[in-house]
Amino acid sequence: MADKSFLNWPFFEDHHRKLAEDLESWCDKNLPVDHSNIDAACRELVAKLGEAGFLTYSAIDPDKPEALDVRSLCLIRETLARHDGLADFAFAMQGLGTGTISLFGSEEEQQWLHSTRAGKAISAFALSEPRSGSDVANMDMTAVRDGEHFILNGEKTWISNGGIADLYCVFARTGEAPGARGISAFVVPAETPGLSIKERLHVIAPHPLATLSFKDVRIPATGLIGEAGQGFKLSMAVLDVFRSTVGAAALGFARRALEETVSRVQNRELFGAPLFDLQMVQGHVAEMALDVDAAALLVYRAAWTKDKGADRVTREAAMAKLYSTDRAQSVIDKAVQLHGGDGVRSGTVVEGLYREIRALRIYEGASDVQKVVIARQVMNAS
Repeated sequence: MADKSFLNWPFFEDHHRKLAEDLESWCDKNLPVDHSNIDAACRELVAKLGEAGFLTYSAIDPDKPEALDVRSLCLIRETLARHDGLADFAFAMQGLGTGTISLFGSEEEQQWLHSTRAGKAISAFALSEPRSGSDVANMDMTAVRDGEHFILNGEKTWISNGGIADLYCVFARTGEAPGARGISAFVVPAETPGLSIKERLHVIAPHPLATLSFKDVRIPATGLIGEAGQGFKLSMAVLDVFRSTVGAAALGFARRALEETVSRVQNRELFGAPLFDLQMVQGHVAEMALDVDAAALLVYRAAWTKDKGADRVTREAAMAKLYSTDRAQSVIDKAVQLHGGDGVRSGTVVEGLYREIRALRIYEGASDVQKVVIARQVMNAS
């Protein structure tokens, strides 16, 4: 049984504890899902999460907009990740994919949120390109104004939900200024002519990923999110909200690894005694527990700070994401080691966690980039 004592920390309110309890009960009944067909599994997860009401946390309610509750987002991602990495992915992409619309979309654009929050439409966030991952300002894709339309040309890659999404939030160069200041954001429905799936991408922890091709994709000018030239600023604001939740997902993976390890070392005998009797094993378990609690403190500090009205939590979110993902990798590696041969057997829980955790140190700002972000924040504050 995973440790739940952290829910009594002062970061949380009663409605957060109720959410955690309700979601835990739902997870026990519905997860994990069958992963034999990843696309079908993701569609099923989005539908079920929507039906159960949990996707209402992923975006604002267009009829009565309020700020996103980042602590709830983090609690949901941590809990889902502890039960099923694909469930965490399905939830997270609904939030990230509609984040720009939630925060900056027009009333017309926000109508999409009725469908995504209900699990009846799948969203995606299309920022990365073949030549620009962490370096967003190096973007090649263009959006050229043509009367009452924009025409989009270029490629996006490593797009989560690519191939199964109903709408894409797409970032393209509109040229108002050089570099990052000349990028804009757009809502592009998946069925728009000229938008196609160039390639499906396969990774060590299977998720729906794709490279998208845009060839003379014509969309109404009303599909522009916010103001022209503000796309980079909008994307960073979205990541400022959701980056903490990546740390929360890593925390969920780490908690599950610790849970599996405690069971293993208590029940596995070595030389006639429980594995836990070895002092070196006790040391590993202590380090794992320390990393889990420290990560949780950073994640929920960042989420609490944002929920309490901070305009930006760039430093706090970067610290939460960097520390939680890196330390979760270490916790899971220890879990694999303490499971011996079973730790690398395909299909076991810790083997799955080992494959799941690695990508979190890359997406939404690689670990090395987060160090640069943190250092700059420290220098600017001095």
